[in-house]
Amino acid sequence: MSKPKLASQPTIKRLPSYLHVIENAQQEGKEFISGTVIAEELGLEPIQVRKDLAVTGIVGKPRIGFPVDNLIKAIYRFLRWDQDNRAIVVGAGNLGTALMGYREFNRRGLRIVAAFDPDKRKIGKQFHDTEVFALGQMAAKLKQLNAAIAILTVPSSHAQAVADLLVKCGIRAIWNFTNVKIRVPDTVTVQKEDLSSGYAVLSVRMNLPALVSK
Repeated sequence: MSKPKLASQPTIKRLPSYLHVIENAQQEGKEFISGTVIAEELGLEPIQVRKDLAVTGIVGKPRIGFPVDNLIKAIYRFLRWDQDNRAIVVGAGNLGTALMGYREFNRRGLRIVAAFDPDKRKIGKQFHDTEVFALGQMAAKLKQLNAAIAILTVPSSHAQAVADLLVKCGIRAIWNFTNVKIRVPDTVTVQKEDLSSGYAVLSVRMNLPALVSK
């Protein structure tokens, strides 16, 4: 196995889809899987799959493919999913509580250790075994919890103020589920998830044949 390489954002986003296919192959008892098989499952070009997998440092065998167990480990290691990535949720509303209950996170090394919300009616309660604390407790709790990631699901009007608080409390990465672009120092990583954009693509693609026929 060679050393992992730098990867583009599209490559990183495709790796979890590859992992799903490879883990299915592992469950079926297969020892090797080819880039062509992965590509066919996902509707991609084999050359693209092989190029993406190369960033993990693993090398496949001609006409045989990649060793399934080692490939899974390589992807986990590259994505840092083999580490204990502790996170908090800020905003214990419908989306925030749903994310707390998403079990796939635990399988991928993301552990939600606490939630924070300004609503006094939610403070002290637990959602999916995750306790909700007041925003004013954040600085003290983060020191105890050793969490570096914040999942931001507050109303958009409060997003920047909460982001400022998170930075002040030492959070190093923010997963932003609000519909605004937050401003943070260069030392803080932000990943924005726009659910409306995803729905927009789905809606247009779903109706594309009808639009073309007209």
